[in-house]
Amino acid sequence: MSSTLPNLRYTDSHEWVLDNGDGTVTIGITDHAQQALGDIVFIDLPQAGQTLSLKEEVGVIESVKAASDFYAPVAGEVVEVNETLEDAPEAVNESPYGDGWLMKVRLEDVAQLTALLDAKGYEAVAAD
Repeated sequence: MSSTLPNLRYTDSHEWVLDNGDGTVTIGITDHAQQALGDIVFIDLPQAGQTLSLKEEVGVIESVKAASDFYAPVAGEVVEVNETLEDAPEAVNESPYGDGWLMKVRLEDVAQLTALLDAKGYEAVAAD
């Protein structure tokens, strides 16, 4: 069973979303995803200011085993990317819900959060 956090929302493509309470969200990949990828060696993130469409492919995470696309779990504008991942992509392996966050996005519509999975729903997806 992969670890999840009850305060996060999730996608079936293994991204997590934290509501920052100010119209922005922080986004990363789940513990399950980082375990499946193995040692992460490179992350291609979108640019701050970029507008994302829901479920749009927005970047690539490369590990020693594979390269995997990641998708926008919400639509909105990228307001910040985790620049420390440029030099330390392994932070995603070490702390997928902490220092390994990928980006922050200003939501186009806060209602999008309700369409995402809760922790229990994601655990069922990850178990498949």
